[in-house]
Amino acid sequence: MAKITIATFNCENLFRRFKFTNKAKPEKIKNAIENGFIIDKTLFETILDPERELTAKAILDCKADIVCLIEVENFDTLKSFVSKFLAGKNYKYNILIDGNDFRLIDVALISKIPFDHVVTHQFDRTANNKSLMFSRDCLEVKFTIEGNPFYIFVNHFKSMLDKNDPANGRKNTAARRKEQSQAVTNIIKERFGSNPSKANWVVVGDLNDYPDQDTSLKPLIDNPWIENVVQTRLNEKDSWTHFWDTSSKKVSDDEKYKQIDYILLSKQLADKNKNSKPVIIRKGLCLNADKYTGTRYEGIGKSRPAASDHCPVAITIDI
Repeated sequence: MAKITIATFNCENLFRRFKFTNKAKPEKIKNAIENGFIIDKTLFETILDPERELTAKAILDCKADIVCLIEVENFDTLKSFVSKFLAGKNYKYNILIDGNDFRLIDVALISKIPFDHVVTHQFDRTANNKSLMFSRDCLEVKFTIEGNPFYIFVNHFKSMLDKNDPANGRKNTAARRKEQSQAVTNIIKERFGSNPSKANWVVVGDLNDYPDQDTSLKPLIDNPWIENVVQTRLNEKDSWTHFWDTSSKKVSDDEKYKQIDYILLSKQLADKNKNSKPVIIRKGLCLNADKYTGTRYEGIGKSRPAASDHCPVAITIDI
């Protein structure tokens, strides 16, 4: 039996040279991407090495064999980041496939363990065939660990933000996440049959919704053969993975601290690892996230620099 640690981390705009500013309008971003030789410098801000160093510290604190990353620009960026900030840490097996996001933020995986093959689901379409299903991708990576097949599905669902109607963003965007949740469920059933409980797999990533009664994630997380270990194995007050850094008086403190990052174990893995608890690493959060009162990495600022606005989540399991 092999013991491995898996982590998921939305590392917030892991770009190589720049990221789009918060003030950049979607239509201008789209135009900049489609006309890449025309550079509008008002759309960009630089990503500084100190921020990437903080991101790397958060990753290393996971002590993970496999790290699933969200919001990475491209494969060259991933390779550059690993070679510069994770050098000598044995992350030799890495993958990113450019997905569907118009801001060029992709899902990726870095691993100390070799994987067998990778499947992209970025070309899957909605039931009415009018659009692509996934906002980024559902990246499927298969490992063989001591002779046992083991699958990871890395996701980044539709954002809750709606710039035209910010107050109702979660509600207005829920339908797409619900479709994506059902699509991941369908992929798992296609891979493992109608009862996937007796297989080794995990769904991870930023699913961009909360695990409450109004969640759009029900088609996925309500399955009897899946366990949301952050919700079930941690106290509710300790299960938040993301800090929304907003000064809006309309947003309560509770709304600023939520779980939107997930590790979902198959029933077989959950039953085999009943005593395994996820670990949420918050030392890379900005100082504005004052609900967290523990130690932070040196160099963390009030809002920036920070490792991310998300926390890495890790769990150690037997395969």
